[in-house]
Amino acid sequence: MIDNVLLFPYYLTLKIRHFLYDRGIRKSTGADVPAVCIGNITVGGTGKTPHTEMVVRTLLSLPGFEGKHIAVLSRGYKRKSKGFQQVMTDSTADFAGDEPLQIKCKFPSVTVAVDAKRVEGCDFLCHPGKLAASKKGKKCLDRDFPAADIIVLDDAFQHRALKPDLSILLIDFHRPVADDHLMPLGRLRDLKERTSAADVIIITKCPSFMDENEKDQWLDSLGIRDFDYRTRQGRNSRSGKTQTVLFSTIRYGDAMPVFEDADPRYVYAKRAVLFSGIANDMPLRSYLAGRYSIAGHLQFGDHHRFTTGDLRSIGAEAGKEPTAMLATTEKDSQRLKGMKKVPEALRKRMFQIPIEAVFLTEEEKSVFQDIIANLQNCR
Repeated sequence: MIDNVLLFPYYLTLKIRHFLYDRGIRKSTGADVPAVCIGNITVGGTGKTPHTEMVVRTLLSLPGFEGKHIAVLSRGYKRKSKGFQQVMTDSTADFAGDEPLQIKCKFPSVTVAVDAKRVEGCDFLCHPGKLAASKKGKKCLDRDFPAADIIVLDDAFQHRALKPDLSILLIDFHRPVADDHLMPLGRLRDLKERTSAADVIIITKCPSFMDENEKDQWLDSLGIRDFDYRTRQGRNSRSGKTQTVLFSTIRYGDAMPVFEDADPRYVYAKRAVLFSGIANDMPLRSYLAGRYSIAGHLQFGDHHRFTTGDLRSIGAEAGKEPTAMLATTEKDSQRLKGMKKVPEALRKRMFQIPIEAVFLTEEEKSVFQDIIANLQNCR
């Protein structure tokens, strides 16, 4: 009711937009190869990048995809480059965006590109020759990549001009959609009812164990009826659509150096100073607190571009704890590596904490693998 009344202009705009697409008045175009869309209906913090990596990792592990050319297409949030660009392992976060660069560094064999126009970006990935022949291609710094056999679309759930073959919607366990509101009163950037449009819903950042009663509460809040725990499928009461609902959690890895000249002995320190520029670093802080005494904590805005002033602040905090490790996130490390004047004293102590999204059960993992494997049969 709050969204319908207090935010009526925004609410009405979204309703009209979706009505036009749902009725075919505005056209949705599919890519020339199977496309997987990963997204959310909230602002930040649902784990899009780890789950995009999960999809890529799953594709690379499945027998039917050997030799297939996998591509990831992202908008490249806050990048300074324009148009379609291929992301290389030696690109900078300013050029490509921190998330696409992180994905490319983890999966060097995968083509990663950025383009705000997803339909056009998919067309270029499927037909690289079109990029070379177009005027926009002249602005692309690296046009050498193989034609994609499958495309993973990062953060494209709202991009309705492109119709994916499989849509995956992420919802943060700590921020149920049913309890949220449209911006600016809440963190929703789309209508709650849009959850019924997804093929797969993944509840992310869950505790490592959930019983069926807890999961049933989530299913009720999403309007999922007749849920089968074997197939992980149920019927959406609003749309009548059959949806798969899965539950995932975050797993952190061992600290890795941000810079090559880091001193590995700091990993074994008893204390750590955490600094980050992500939407919510509380899960990481909790993880580190189980291994280190948190001696300092600096939190910047999401996708924050670090400045020399920020480095001075980090250095001042580090100076209070000369033996502590400086811990940050994978995304933040991509932006730090693009900076030219990071003091050596900080470089030696900076370590990133790798992150990976995993399902709560092996059964859910198996269901997800089958869904991804079936993409081979959708064209």
